[in-house]
Amino acid sequence: MPDFLDEKRREITDRLKELKPLVEEYSRLEAAAAALNGVRGSSAATATPRRRGPGRPRGSVSRTKAAAKTRTAAKPARKPGRPAGRRRAGRRKGSGTRAAEALSFVQGQPGITIPELAAKMGIKQNYLYRVLPGLEQENKVSKKGRGWHPKG
Repeated sequence: MPDFLDEKRREITDRLKELKPLVEEYSRLEAAAAALNGVRGSSAATATPRRRGPGRPRGSVSRTKAAAKTRTAAKPARKPGRPAGRRRAGRRKGSGTRAAEALSFVQGQPGITIPELAAKMGIKQNYLYRVLPGLEQENKVSKKGRGWHPKG
């Protein structure tokens, strides 16, 4: 019986000696993965398992993981040569076909209100509440009371 126990002890210590370098490598790799999690744009953050905090529903991640995720998904740097804060000019207000149609109705019936104009054009009023002030800025129409009148 003592021979059996001594033999098993020896087998266990031999196996432990075999596994020790692998465990050390595992620890080094784990530390490297943790260090890479802080580096922007790395896929190592997704390689580590996600854990949710206590009291959080399934599918949610901890606040620090969610914050790190939003940090890594930051906007890409702007192209060199482009001035910051300036964008290309979009379409001018009042340059669309609906604006031209609304202008023709206002010229045909001065003093027309937006509800009447919407009924004639067959569109919703909220669209005209956006279009007519644009035409007013371009000095094509003017508002007097509730009605719209052509200028010029």
